[in-house]
Amino acid sequence: MISRAVRHTAAALGALASAAGGVSPVDERPAVLTNPSADSRAELVHLISAALNGARVRLADDSLTRDSTLIIERVQRRDAAGRPLDGRTLERPEHFHLVTHGSDCVLIRERTGKRQILRSARCQPAAGTQRDSVRG
Repeated sequence: MISRAVRHTAAALGALASAAGGVSPVDERPAVLTNPSADSRAELVHLISAALNGARVRLADDSLTRDSTLIIERVQRRDAAGRPLDGRTLERPEHFHLVTHGSDCVLIRERTGKRQILRSARCQPAAGTQRDSVRG
């Protein structure tokens, strides 16, 4: 028998998920993209760029096809001798995770927890633990 407190907590989590765009972390599994297309890659770039306040982002064609984690680092500008122009960079890279939620592919920005459904992508549960890393 499920206690009243557990039912209340589950209902609150469901309401919170609805308020956050209808995607709940319940039954989510790390995922990878299957058969990425030009449209799904463009959508991924657009969502990540929007999450980073319009920053230009370059992704490899195979991003999120081998692992469910994508790490975005800011490109460090350098002078002609290869020295960083801004000195030491203390900014942390951004981490995104791809998960399945039912039949949806959902991209999650780790720092904020914001979830976006990829409309043009297809994904499947991930098998590996290797991480993709790109600079944008």
